[in-house]
Amino acid sequence: MPIFMDFHDLPEGVSPKHVAEMHQADLDIEHKYNCRGLTYWCDEIRQTAFCLIDAPDRQSVIDLHQNSHGAVPQRIIEVNDTIVESFLGRIEDPKKSKNTKLNIINDPAFRSIMVVKIKNKTLRVSEKNTLKAAIRGYTTSINTLTSHNNGRLVKQEANSFMMSFKVVTDAINCGIKIQELRNSVITPDLEFKIGISAGIPVTEKDGLFEDTIKTSNYLSAIAQNDLFITTEVKNLYEGENKNIPISENRSVRVLNSTEEDFMTRLMDYTEKIWSNPTTNVNDFEENLGYSKSKLYRTMMQLVGKSPNMFLRDYRLNKALERLEKQDGNISEIAYQTGFSSPSYFSKCFYKKYGILPSNLHSD
Repeated sequence: MPIFMDFHDLPEGVSPKHVAEMHQADLDIEHKYNCRGLTYWCDEIRQTAFCLIDAPDRQSVIDLHQNSHGAVPQRIIEVNDTIVESFLGRIEDPKKSKNTKLNIINDPAFRSIMVVKIKNKTLRVSEKNTLKAAIRGYTTSINTLTSHNNGRLVKQEANSFMMSFKVVTDAINCGIKIQELRNSVITPDLEFKIGISAGIPVTEKDGLFEDTIKTSNYLSAIAQNDLFITTEVKNLYEGENKNIPISENRSVRVLNSTEEDFMTRLMDYTEKIWSNPTTNVNDFEENLGYSKSKLYRTMMQLVGKSPNMFLRDYRLNKALERLEKQDGNISEIAYQTGFSSPSYFSKCFYKKYGILPSNLHSD
């Protein structure tokens, strides 16, 4: 049977004990609806609860809750148990303490999600082996740092990492340590791009932590060898640390609400149009609602690139991914990634990476 996670917005005054009683009420009659309640998370501060249930369908989850305690969830999504465990650390109730009637679990599902991307600045043949060795070493160290800072490695693909942390301070400290790791070794042709945001597992989207993951990915996409975080992450960090501010000399960049909004609109639009060769800066100005000069200033301040360069580099990154996977010939990849001709694509690729795409494609 599929597994579902639901979201409950708790009324004022509902305690972890009340949620434990509701969970027990589900377990008492779950067999009537062919369901199996696996576990739940309760966040008294944010007044939220999330249930994980093995059930035939969403309606069975609703019927179970309706007839056991009457609290119908605001949202239900289908999830993968392995992914749930990788983010949240468990998929079953922890063992109940001895001599207690209820299994009271005061354990929030709120998580900080960190995305780390290691990017090559160059692909020159003379340095490729050195860069590969450096990346292998960084991969081992990043995994170790994640564990030492109480994080969980959720996903790793090539040179990209995604981690989950219960405590924002742990996520920030891990990100800073990863930055220090990069700075401790001379690898000028690698850049580390790190983004951290925070949120709940179930929103209006269909995927687990989908909104938070998207924000962290966007932050890492625009980060300039810094640790980019949201204002919410900053506030949570300072709340956990007696209002001690995040030190600016740690290369932590906090995006304000206006910058976060611009980043989201910029990345959402770029993801829609990047493969269209007719898209240009005028389209960005029109769709983002910025004048030419304001768009340029905002992009340089936030991303460190002009709109033209940002779009070109975005396309080149997509092309590099396809070249490394041998996903089509060079002409096909050039057109698929929004370049007007293979010759122009090769020229831009060489300028950025110091190697022709034909040399990379033949490796």
